[in-house]
Amino acid sequence: MGIKLYKEPDLEKPTMFVGWPGIGNIGMMAVNSLKDILRAEEFGEIESWDFFYPRKVFIRNGLLKELEFPSNKFYFARTEKQDLIFFIGEEQPSVGGRMYASGEKAYEMANRVIDVGLRFGCQRLYTSGACVSPIHHQMRPRVCAVVSSEGLKAQVKGYPNTVFMSELEGRSEGEGIITGLNGLLLGVAKKRGLEGICLMGEIPDWLSGATFPYPKASKSVLEVLAEILEIQMDLRFLEKLEGQIGEIVESFYAKFPPDMKGEYDQRKSLAQAKPGPITIQAKVYVDELLKKGGEEDGESPS
Repeated sequence: MGIKLYKEPDLEKPTMFVGWPGIGNIGMMAVNSLKDILRAEEFGEIESWDFFYPRKVFIRNGLLKELEFPSNKFYFARTEKQDLIFFIGEEQPSVGGRMYASGEKAYEMANRVIDVGLRFGCQRLYTSGACVSPIHHQMRPRVCAVVSSEGLKAQVKGYPNTVFMSELEGRSEGEGIITGLNGLLLGVAKKRGLEGICLMGEIPDWLSGATFPYPKASKSVLEVLAEILEIQMDLRFLEKLEGQIGEIVESFYAKFPPDMKGEYDQRKSLAQAKPGPITIQAKVYVDELLKKGGEEDGESPS
């Protein structure tokens, strides 16, 4: 079991884009959407036996036919200026029931992704995810960046609507943490000689535990990716989903107690680079509201 390639595309120093599920599904939605926009072609996979339990067992006429695992697939595409590889993983390998990647399996998965990149001459990879921030949900999410080398900083500073994670308010001495495979992959890439950049769309702190996606932030990430690749993207396909999720978020917001709403709304009048924090009490209240929302409406907002 390991890497299975169906074909060997002729690629010249491709750039790799990687996406896994995470908070708000921000990174996964951005990378997967870019893959679809460019009509990338599947060319291989990392076989799942060593990393995941099967999701389903298929039986037909009393005979076990196959097992279904989370997929881990590679795709390639070409733009006018460069070749691209995409890796899309449906699940992060973890231990002990954790939500995000952890343990030896996660490290092995990261190395196998890098193995394929190096096989085709990849020199740089991008990961994407969520950056939990104290912003107002009606504000345009920024893209928070982390790079693997000092030399990449100048380039990232030129990306539109992008700040370094270390510049966000509340980060102790410019420090931060990237959970799961997005952070792990950057570390493995650096160790093995590849440049790495993580682009994370902002999501309001009180929505970080929600079960529904946050396409508003995915759109911000896609706008930056379009700038990087020097291509035009029609992102109207996200507008319908963004509107649906926006209605759900506004319905929760409408239930805020007046004092909490007043405190929270102060974020709109502050410079986005230094938004104010929401209180611990408010965060607890919102978490409960999110849990009860599906029960009150008779269905889950996801």
